Amino acid sequence: MSERSPNPAGAAFGLGAAALFGASAPLAKLLLARAGPLLLSSLLYLGAAVALYVIVAIGGRSRVSREARLQRSDGWPLVGMVTLGGMLGPLLMLFGLQRISALAASLLLNFEAPFTAALAVWLFREHLGRRGLCAVLAIVAGAVLLAWQPGAFRADWIGTLAIVGACLCWGFDNNLTQLVSMRDPAAVALIKALGAGGCMLAVAIAAGSALPAVGIVAGALLLGGVSYGCSLYLAVRAMRELGAAREAAYFATAPFIGAALSMAVFGQLPRTAEIVAAALMAAGISLLLREQHRHVHAHAELVHDHVHVHDEHHAHHLAAVAEPHSHAHRHTPLVHEHAHAPDAHHRHAHARRQAHRDV
Repeated sequence: MSERSPNPAGAAFGLGAAALFGASAPLAKLLLARAGPLLLSSLLYLGAAVALYVIVAIGGRSRVSREARLQRSDGWPLVGMVTLGGMLGPLLMLFGLQRISALAASLLLNFEAPFTAALAVWLFREHLGRRGLCAVLAIVAGAVLLAWQPGAFRADWIGTLAIVGACLCWGFDNNLTQLVSMRDPAAVALIKALGAGGCMLAVAIAAGSALPAVGIVAGALLLGGVSYGCSLYLAVRAMRELGAAREAAYFATAPFIGAALSMAVFGQLPRTAEIVAAALMAAGISLLLREQHRHVHAHAELVHDHVHVHDEHHAHHLAAVAEPHSHAHRHTPLVHEHAHAPDAHHRHAHARRQAHRDV
C-alpha cells in the first residue's frame, strides 16, 4: 500500500525557498540598471542579514523561539559555510563570468544541485534511491533547458572550471548547512547571509564600485530581506526535514519560478523550451513528493539538542513542558521500521538489498 511522503512540510519549505529566490530575479533586474551585479548581490544578502537579525533578536527577547541555539561544536561547519559558500564560491563565479558568456555561466551554475546531491550521498551519508535520483536529474535537466539559447554559447576552459568550482563550493556549503540545520534556522541563515554579503561587498569596494542612490540601496535591502532572507530561512528548514540532496532538487526550480514571474511582469509568452522545462520540473517534483523510503533500521545511542516533540524517536519525558521545545536529550538504541528521510536521526548505512524499499 502506498503511503504519503513522510516530509510534506520539508517539500513545502523547499519549494517556498525556491519561489522566493526565483521571484527576486525579475525584480532585481529592475534594480540592475542602477547598480552593478556585484554591488547589488552584496546589498541583497546584507538586506537578508538585517531581516534575519531582526527575527533572531525578536525571538531571543520574547523567548518565543524554541529552537536550539548554536554551540561551539558547530563552529567548523559554520566556518566552512562562510569560507566556501560566502567567499570562495562568489569569487570563483565572478572570475568565471569575466571569461565566459552569461549564457554559458547560467548553464554551468546548474551543476550546484547535482554536486550537492553527490556530496550528500558520498560524503555525508544521505540516501538517495532510484526515484530520488531520477527526480534530481529531471529537475536539473529542466533548469538547463530553461537557460539554453542556441547560438549564444561561448566559454573557455579556465572560466568553465571557475564556474564549476563555484558550484562545488556551494555543494559543500549546502551540505555543511544541513549539518547545523537542527539549530535555530534564522541564526544559521543569518551567518550565511553575512558571509556572502560581506564578502561580495568587500570585493565590490575593492573593484571600485560606486554606491547607487539611496532609493536603489533601500529597494535592494528590502528585496533582499524578503526574497533572500526568508528564502534562506526556509531552505535551512527544508534541509532539516529532507537532507541536502532533496532540498537542492527543490531549490533548482527557482529559475523556472523566476522565468514564470518574468513572463507576467514583462508580458512575455512562454517558448516551447520553457513549456518542456516546466514539464520536466513538474515530473521531478512529483517523483520527490511520492518518494517513500522505508526499511527496518537501527538507531544508535545519541545525545544532541534540537527542537522536537515527544514521539517514538523522543520517548524521554519532562514534566509540564510545552511542545515543540528544545533541550539536550539522549536517544536510546532503537530498531524499527517506518518511512523516513535522511534527517539527523536517519543517517544510517544502506545495503543494496534495501534498494527495493525505495518506492
